[in-house]
Amino acid sequence: MGWRVVTFPLPRRASARLKFYYGPMDCGKSTLALQIHHNHTRQGRVGLLLTRNDRSARARVTTRIGLAKEALEVKDHDDLRTLASGETIDYIICDEAQFFTRDHVEQLADLVDIEGIDVYAFGLATDFTATLFPASARLFELADEVARLQVEVLCWCGADGVLNARVSNGRLVREGERFVVGDTDDGRLHYQVMCRKHYRQGRLAAEGTNTKPVEHSGQMSGS
Repeated sequence: MGWRVVTFPLPRRASARLKFYYGPMDCGKSTLALQIHHNHTRQGRVGLLLTRNDRSARARVTTRIGLAKEALEVKDHDDLRTLASGETIDYIICDEAQFFTRDHVEQLADLVDIEGIDVYAFGLATDFTATLFPASARLFELADEVARLQVEVLCWCGADGVLNARVSNGRLVREGERFVVGDTDDGRLHYQVMCRKHYRQGRLAAEGTNTKPVEHSGQMSGS
């Protein structure tokens, strides 16, 4: 009885990696995403820009310093593995990765492991309740590399800003829909980056300034 040799297809690039860059709002995630895209393109690599729920409400990767580039908008039902069908793709950049689904993250891992495509994901770790986004949690679990961006973002008190507070009509709120797109600009509903201490206390500014109390269900408290 003879031996039968079974062969399996090798990935195009065995050293492909899934990388997740995270940090609070205003820390330069989208700026770095566009910089990496630019650097790879200059070296002749072919890549795709993906996004979901960008602040511009368009299929674009935009930054607060004015940089912007057209991108593909990801939907719930999309299977990202089809992006590699019949295409020569070297890398994929995913901005606003916190809004992707857990299935999308699994699909990105497949693109790395099976197709040999580098994937760079950029997103928030936690939502306005200081709870991990499902996609971000899965990226922490599966990524080959996880890096917190080091661009300084400060709370109003001068301490490092680490959490994203949702502010509605001048009040810090801890209840409501998880996915509400907004920016850090002032407005009826916006987001404010805060240190852990003042996020937990619900203090939006120093004592004596015009602030309104936090609205919450008692899940988080502080004095």
